[in-house]
Formats: sequence, C-alpha cells, structure tokens
Amino acid sequence: MASISLFSHTAKSPPDSTPRRPVLSVSARKIKDNAADWHNLMMKWERLNDNGFTTANKIVNMRISEQFQDNKLEIACDNSATEPEKPTPKYNEELDNCCAELLETLKQMTKIQLKMERLTSTTKAICDLETFHHGAGNCKAPFFHTWPTSYFYEVCLKLSEMYKKELQLKQTIVQDIAHSADQDLMMVYLSSWLYQPYIENSSMLLLEAMLLETGHRQC
Repeated sequence: MASISLFSHTAKSPPDSTPRRPVLSVSARKIKDNAADWHNLMMKWERLNDNGFTTANKIVNMRISEQFQDNKLEIACDNSATEPEKPTPKYNEELDNCCAELLETLKQMTKIQLKMERLTSTTKAICDLETFHHGAGNCKAPFFHTWPTSYFYEVCLKLSEMYKKELQLKQTIVQDIAHSADQDLMMVYLSSWLYQPYIENSSMLLLEAMLLETGHRQC
C-alpha cells in the first residue's frame, strides 16, 4: 500500500497581515477625486489672487502718479499769466500692459470658478443617484467615515457660491480700477482684491475637513 506524503501539496503562504484598503465604489472614487480637484483649484485661485493684487497695485500707483503730475500742471497753468494749451494726455504703455495682465488674470479666475461649479454639479448628480438607488428615507452607510453624501454637496455648494460672488466683485474692480479718479476708491478696490471679502474664513476649514473625510489628509 502506497504511503501518502503529508507534504505532497504545496504549503499555502501565511495570510498577509497588512490590512487591505476598502474598495471604493465609483461614486466614492468620484467624490474623492472631486475633493482633490477642489484643493488644486483653490490653491490656483490664491496664486492668481496674489498675482492680480501685484498687478492692481502697479495700476493704482501709476494712476496716482498721473494724477499728481496733472495737478502740478494745473497749478502751473493757474500761476501763469497766459493760459497755455493743456497738453494731451500721453499714452501710457506700461499702464495698458498692466490692465491687459489683470484682465488675463481675471479670465483665468473665471475658468477656475466655472470648474468649481461643474464639481458642484457632479456632486449633486451623485447625491441624486444615491437617493434613486437607496430611497430618500433609507439611511446608507457613508462612503468614507461619517459624512453622508448630501453633506459633500452642501460643502461644494457653499464654496462655489463664495467664489462666484468674489468673482463678480473682481469683475467690477477690473472694469473700474484704471479709470477711477478717486484715490480712496482705488485703495478700497486694492484692499477688496487682496482680502476677498466674499470668501469666508471657513472656506479653508471646509476644504480641509473634506480632504480629511476622503482620506487625502491623515489625522
């Protein structure tokens, strides 16, 4: 009678002790990707805002300098016995280039804001899809840690509205800053561009919370 070897079969390797990452659903992966996109867009916006402020500051300084020179000419004309013909304002190529640069910055910010709106629409579509599959009244386990899907949409919508209002303000600034004769108003424009009153301080907290929830940030 043939003996049976106890080692006739290849021994199985011990199970891997490293915990496996949970496989994300298509919707969860999309939300995670959207969170990363929000981060990238908001960082790009901040860089453009800094660049735009530098350009706007140059415009204001040139406009104030022009006004100072104009005032000196007016005083000289007033003190003169004869009334000379006022010189035609010279074309300021540097001012024109700065205005074009600021306009280009605004165009880039407009593209970012439109992408933010698309991210918000995508998140809304995911919410609607989840409601369709599971019903409005049924509680579904969160995709990641604690946030229900609807909260991702609420955060995206809140952020999107902030940037939409801020963009509208910047459009007004770009249209008026090089044409205003009021120095106080120009300084208000500069301050508004830099400090972005419509983008609340909570925006970065919302972003960081979303990155933490989706696993882009670690506790």
